[in-house]
Amino acid sequence: MRRPGRIFRALDLIEGTLRFGHESQGSNRSVVQNRIGLRFLKHIWKTQESPISLYMAISEDKQITTRRTNALTIDELFAGAMLVYPFWYNHVRQHACSFEEATRQLLAQARLHWDGLSPVAAVGMRSWKRPTVTRFLSAMHRVKFAISDTDAITDAQKRNGQVVVWASRESTDLAADCLACDVPLLRMEDGFLRSSGLGAELTPASSLVLDDLGIYYDPSKPSQLEYLISKSPDLPEFASQRAVDLRTKIIVKGVSKYNLKGSVVPQFPIGQKIILVPGQVEDDASIRLGSGVVRTNVELLKAARSAHPKAYIVYKPHPDVLAGLRAGSVSDTAALDICDRIVANVDVAKLIDASDEIWTITSLLGFEALLRGKPVVCLGVPFYAGWGLTRDLGPKCERRGLSVSLDQLVHATLIDYPRYLDPVSNLPCTPELIVDRLTNGAGHKPAKIARYGKVTRDICK
Repeated sequence: MRRPGRIFRALDLIEGTLRFGHESQGSNRSVVQNRIGLRFLKHIWKTQESPISLYMAISEDKQITTRRTNALTIDELFAGAMLVYPFWYNHVRQHACSFEEATRQLLAQARLHWDGLSPVAAVGMRSWKRPTVTRFLSAMHRVKFAISDTDAITDAQKRNGQVVVWASRESTDLAADCLACDVPLLRMEDGFLRSSGLGAELTPASSLVLDDLGIYYDPSKPSQLEYLISKSPDLPEFASQRAVDLRTKIIVKGVSKYNLKGSVVPQFPIGQKIILVPGQVEDDASIRLGSGVVRTNVELLKAARSAHPKAYIVYKPHPDVLAGLRAGSVSDTAALDICDRIVANVDVAKLIDASDEIWTITSLLGFEALLRGKPVVCLGVPFYAGWGLTRDLGPKCERRGLSVSLDQLVHATLIDYPRYLDPVSNLPCTPELIVDRLTNGAGHKPAKIARYGKVTRDICK
């Protein structure tokens, strides 16, 4: 009996493979009992022996197998060979799984493998981050950590490799020097589903991004994330549905970047508009590179109050600032002169749910609010601004302006752009698995060096 639902799904998967894979240029394909023939079924090709597609009326056959008399479509052949016949197993989750889950897991592994094909000379990496960086980049070669740009470029040249720099620690001349020496340069940063704990407290990341164009928080130049967002309207239907499912899962599980589970969200006045203003680290790279006239937490609060004099404004200081680890502190007295309430150690996801609107400069909390369907006002240029999803009161990025859907933004930001590493098995994995791990608190633990306090952290930068 045919299974129409599965066959339709097979068509989507074939289309996705052809779209995202590397298509060959030749017009005729000759295969000898090789499953790779399935990848070229939409091209003209000839078989010389007896692969599974033989005499199914979809290939030009040089050898006849009399048992195969049914005329199948490409989708039916794919369904039988890849959906019905095999047994698929996800060795990271350690359970039997669907073809779709298996291919997503295999793609996650392949991406980390591809990232590690070239030798890496890493620079600008703090000591406590180096084990994590190594796990992400050492598929084929040992990562070498350089103490200067010159050393990194020299090592990359000797090994025919590439330089990877922690983006916020990139020097002014590194890009030009790499270009002059014909050495590829990639920038690394934390991903958006990061950990169960703060980076400033030395909690290793379960997600990192690699960018060979720029970096997502710098709107002055293109980035891979910006490119992926601009191409997201071309996503096939199954990819868009995956983004819908992932976003729903994040909302249901209450997952955020750091997943700090604090106290219960207080009761806010009923019948009054609640505006959430998330504080930021004022010397953060996203503020330095992506802000406009409004550059401080006090200025952000004043802008929100000026636009909404009768609203109930809630200010949430950044957790790194609260911990005394980064700049941007605003005294309670100064903040309460402008806002109505300060909330500190509360669950971010629940706080967003309790708010009507979010005002931000470039905070990732704005993206997390978009995930949950909340209106977001941007006074800077974060990666999610300029795509028709936010109200933008700050500088404009002329490269943007294309309108994308929320789930197209989600696919680019959480599926296409980052790499993920399972904190339990230390294997590459999917964002769906990371959401489950973060929900269960199964993230990496802070580096042991954290017990020596802020002084040691400063020494090890």
